Amino acid sequence: MTVGENPTRSGRPDVLDGPFTTPQLLRMDEALRLADRSTGLTFSVYVGDLDEPSRESAEKLHSQLAAPAGSVLVAVSPNQRLLEIVTGALARRRIPDRSAKLAALSMAAAFSGGDLAGGIVAGLAQLAEYAGKS
Repeated sequence: MTVGENPTRSGRPDVLDGPFTTPQLLRMDEALRLADRSTGLTFSVYVGDLDEPSRESAEKLHSQLAAPAGSVLVAVSPNQRLLEIVTGALARRRIPDRSAKLAALSMAAAFSGGDLAGGIVAGLAQLAEYAGKS
């Protein structure tokens, strides 16, 4: 999970002023580490507004990752009520679109219940399970 290091006027990193508590951030960071380590793929999470069309915006973010072919991006825009999962060419071989859609449905159910962090953590675990071991 890439965390912005630009401090706000309060002197705190932007991420600390976001929608997550410190324990939630730690849970998501651990979920990302476990997914990366168990699959050999690189998982990233983006939470924020997406430009329209949202799919193209998420794909642009994904293309900016260090190794997009072996990467999975989960892009969530709570304000727009949008979720996009983008897989690179290598990652898509291990996480077909159908599996990504199932993870997205699971995440959306958690989001609708008000659990943004829990939905992300569960979705990452589900995507990693679909990808299998490296």
